[in-house]
Amino acid sequence: MPIDVRLSVMLAERGVSGRELAEHIGITQANLSLLRQGKVKGIRFETLERICEFLECQPGDLLRYRSD
Repeated sequence: MPIDVRLSVMLAERGVSGRELAEHIGITQANLSLLRQGKVKGIRFETLERICEFLECQPGDLLRYRSD
């Protein structure tokens, strides 16, 4: 997939655990793990909004397009 998910990078930069983020945005740690690995086909804007709110970032900080 040409979209790279940089959620793990953002969590590390902010010093936040995946557990903390999952609790804040209201998803399971298993689903968050799938998102971090880029193994999802989509994300709800509401979920993306909550992630950005918690990490104080923009959607572009979390997602990168890679041309193959």
